[in-house]
Amino acid sequence: MQTNAAALNSQVNSKKRNSSSLTDQLRSYLRHPGSGILAFLTGLAAVLTFAVLIFLVGYILIKGIPYLTPELFSFEYNSENVSLMPSLINTFIMTVLTLVIAAPIGIFAAIYLVEYAQKGNRLVKVIRITAETLSGIPSIVFGLFGMLFFVTALQWGMSLMAGICTLVIMVLPLIMRTSEEALKAVPDSYREASFGLGAGKLRTIFTIVLPSAVPGILAGIILAIGRIIGETAALLYTSGTVAQVPNLMGSGRTLALHMYVLSSEGLHMNQASATAVVILVFVLVINWLSGKAAKRIAKG
Repeated sequence: MQTNAAALNSQVNSKKRNSSSLTDQLRSYLRHPGSGILAFLTGLAAVLTFAVLIFLVGYILIKGIPYLTPELFSFEYNSENVSLMPSLINTFIMTVLTLVIAAPIGIFAAIYLVEYAQKGNRLVKVIRITAETLSGIPSIVFGLFGMLFFVTALQWGMSLMAGICTLVIMVLPLIMRTSEEALKAVPDSYREASFGLGAGKLRTIFTIVLPSAVPGILAGIILAIGRIIGETAALLYTSGTVAQVPNLMGSGRTLALHMYVLSSEGLHMNQASATAVVILVFVLVINWLSGKAAKRIAKG
């Protein structure tokens, strides 16, 4: 009986505390109506964002899953099966090779800007302004540049390599800026403690600073992956739309281009919806693998 009474009293007290906290919060909003409006708008934005995300994912899955047939995953494309497998392989190749080239350059450039460059250096200002400018350029402009330089001037023709190099230029500013902000977010006390223990500059960067900045760097890489997988305009002018798995100097389409071609033809809209499902799953799998790798790096 005493135990039940104590439990009942604790429940009553907790309800009183909750009601009093709600009352205090309501009084605070009445005293400062601006904070209440801001809290309402913030909550509304979060709910709308979540609702739009659920709607898009649900719409894609409902429209595309019924048309995921075995013929859609044939290794050879023809006008009957409109297989997406060659495009899936090309997407994987372009994503991996683009990140292999762009990620090290962007991360090491960010390390230079944060750890080695002197404050007020004009070169640093020029690099940052250039990166911000490149981040705002439409992808069609990158595609035209890639066509004029890689396809025509270097005589690579419509090829995966031309598309990869164009994508490297597109995502490099994104990776560099996000990596720079992630490195800046690492407290200076970490560096000072490492120097105090006798570690050198390079050892401090690779053993203390970079592991601490991995989540921020990974966020930039995930954004870059999303832009690579979803890109169409730039690749129309550089990699081409041939539905096959070529060598690096041959033409091939990605999943986004495959979906664009199918939808533009208007003859295979159901297969285009199924391709959207595969793109969604592909992005989720790559992001999951990136998160796993980041956790392992941080623990190591």
